[in-house]
Amino acid sequence: MSIAHEETILIVDFGSQVTQLIARRVREAGVYSEIAPFNNAEAAFERLKPKGIILSGGPSSVTDDGSPRIPQAFLDADIPVLGICYGQQVMTTQLGGQVEGGEGGEFGRAFIEIAESCVLFDGLWKVGEKHQVWMSHGDKVTEFAPGFRIVATTEGAPFAIIADDEKRFYGMQFHPEVVHTPDGGKLIANFVRHVCGCAGDWSMAEFKAAKVKEIREQVGDGKVICGLSGGVDSAVAAVLIHEAIGEQLTCVFVDHGLMRMGEADQVVSLFKGHYNIPLVHLDVETLFLNGLKGETDPEKKRKFIGKTFIDVFEIEAKKVGGADFLAQGTLYPDVIESVSFTGGPSVTIKSHHNVGGLPERMNMQLVEPLRELFKDEVRALGRELGLPEIFVGRHPFPGPGLAIRIPGEVTKDRCDILRKADAIYLEEIRNAGLYDAIWQAFAVLLPVKTVGVMGDQRTYDNVCGLRAVTSTDGMTADVYPFDASFLTRVSTRIVNEVKGINRVVYDYTSKPPGTIEWE
Repeated sequence: MSIAHEETILIVDFGSQVTQLIARRVREAGVYSEIAPFNNAEAAFERLKPKGIILSGGPSSVTDDGSPRIPQAFLDADIPVLGICYGQQVMTTQLGGQVEGGEGGEFGRAFIEIAESCVLFDGLWKVGEKHQVWMSHGDKVTEFAPGFRIVATTEGAPFAIIADDEKRFYGMQFHPEVVHTPDGGKLIANFVRHVCGCAGDWSMAEFKAAKVKEIREQVGDGKVICGLSGGVDSAVAAVLIHEAIGEQLTCVFVDHGLMRMGEADQVVSLFKGHYNIPLVHLDVETLFLNGLKGETDPEKKRKFIGKTFIDVFEIEAKKVGGADFLAQGTLYPDVIESVSFTGGPSVTIKSHHNVGGLPERMNMQLVEPLRELFKDEVRALGRELGLPEIFVGRHPFPGPGLAIRIPGEVTKDRCDILRKADAIYLEEIRNAGLYDAIWQAFAVLLPVKTVGVMGDQRTYDNVCGLRAVTSTDGMTADVYPFDASFLTRVSTRIVNEVKGINRVVYDYTSKPPGTIEWE
């Protein structure tokens, strides 16, 4: 079930690694967008009735037999089409132009020269100017299709941008969706606003109103149960559902004792106090810590925590009685069907469920009100719903909690030590005004002890590792470059204020080769 939008742009995915960025740029222009793999695009076209189509890049070559093609209905539908990289090449090929396998294609930064005026350039580029773009292609257009004209060129791509103004077909050899094309978002905005005629008024307020209506229609008089993890996704989903159906919703917070300092109290206060949402708070710290006793294998720790969470949640859900629906904070990146490099659909659709496996075991239907949103859009919705900024803007936190930030055995004492160190670290980051510039920051309690000297006394205590990274999606990450004075201040506070730690180190490893979390 998905919201029907009057103005939608359909993005056809041919396997590019940055297709999601196209959807982001369209939404940033105030227009709703959805992604469909090329082999399922016709069904999406019928369902969405889009105002325009964008064709993504991809790893295939249009010169190869069996390479992906555009459904002919799209080219006959009398709606605007924008082809990017492979999208430009396949559109050119199907409309009667020529594409050749390139020897020495363009990769990386290039400079485009504007040859003729074009609606895509409105308020942006002028004839004769040069602008930076980002290229990544081997093949290239060598003869454009009838009706097209060249409006911009680069040294390696004489057909860098082509336009058929009558049919409203446009092709770009470069990638406007990436940040390395500084004006790319504006080019895409011109396409969806000026060419497709979209008003650009899609907003979180509109989304919220439509979603509330949809949830009411889906749930009716039924009861919904929602598992809270303490993270922003499940919290926003719960508050949105509560706005739609009120006390038909019951939330269950499984407090496993592996949360950050004050986090459990914050969740309970927000839901019981601020929103007055029915909440079952289960303090099951002893159950989880007893089960983790003696376990040092990170994968076994994860599996135990996941299984025990589901077992506890299922028992409590049955006590609530008669729940017809299970609410989850699934996001759009988790439900987009990706396209493999062989040109066919991937074997599985990536899926992340807060309480995976329960819908089948408990015979419940799913309510996933956030499944059309990206992470930053969930935060925007949270603000629209009035969630406190300290809750909406918090860094990602793993489901297994502190258990995977304590390599080796997890005990209550070690959790308490880590909680204090982590709280000091995050407090100093906030005090320095750096919290929102960092994707994720946290402390790790290492299974290592070192000799130290404190007050003329020898100590033999734990080592604390600090981690902070910048990222856009968590798939890759760079180390945040704190200055030495900041790290010295944090280290001094942790060693002085947290009994059990006498040494602090900073993790300078990017992802890859490392992961963001330590386990």
